[in-house]
Amino acid sequence: MSEQGVARITISLPPSLLDEFDEVIAPMDLDRSKAMQQAIRDFLTEYRLKHDLTAAAVGTITLIYDHGVRGLEARLTDIQHHHPDLITASMHAHLDASHCLLVIVVRGTAGAIQELATLLKALRGVDQLKLTSLMAAKVSPHEHKHEPSFSR
Repeated sequence: MSEQGVARITISLPPSLLDEFDEVIAPMDLDRSKAMQQAIRDFLTEYRLKHDLTAAAVGTITLIYDHGVRGLEARLTDIQHHHPDLITASMHAHLDASHCLLVIVVRGTAGAIQELATLLKALRGVDQLKLTSLMAAKVSPHEHKHEPSFSR
C-alpha cells in the first residue's frame, strides 16, 4: 500500500473498551484516528524489536541499584566501558542514602541492547531495571550531522 491517502477500516470493540479509550485520549487532544495510529505504531515497534534482533534500535536502560552492594558500582562502570559500541551516554542520580538511579542511553541492534539489559539486570544489587526501545534509522553516529540551528 502506498503512503498516499488513508485506508479506512472498521473495528469492533466492546463499548466499555471504547469508552475507556476515549476517556484516556481526551486530555491528549487526539482524535480516535490519530490515537489508533499511535497505538498501532507502538505495537508494531514493540513486536519488531522483540522478534527481529538485528533491527536498529535506540533507547534507554534505566535501573535503580543499591550502591552499598560491594563492587556493584565498579562492575556497572566496567560493563559500560566494555560496550562503547552500544552506549552513547549515561546519567547517574542519588535517590536516597543507599539507592541510585542510572540511565544509560543505547544505540545498536535490538538483540545487543537486550543482551546488555539482561547482563545488567542479573547483577546483585540491581533492584529494578527497565529497557525502553524504539526503532532507529541505520545511521552510524559518525554519519549523523546536525546543521546549526542558530545564526551568527
